[in-house]
Amino acid sequence: MLAIPELAMPRSRKVTTVYNGRCEVWTDYEEAKSHFLEIMMTTEGEERDRAECVYIQLTHGLSECSDEDE
Repeated sequence: MLAIPELAMPRSRKVTTVYNGRCEVWTDYEEAKSHFLEIMMTTEGEERDRAECVYIQLTHGLSECSDEDE
């Protein structure tokens, strides 16, 4: 049995993020998560909230993550 449910696992290692209006394509899902976690830990205010929004989407296994309200 897997420790993490299969539905939470990303289908691909590739992910696209939009942060502060900048679109970036990552080839390593874990690297993207690490990057946004670091931003969350080192910033405050609105910038931290934006990074947290992207990070939460990454932890849910989405292939497209954005800090914008849709």
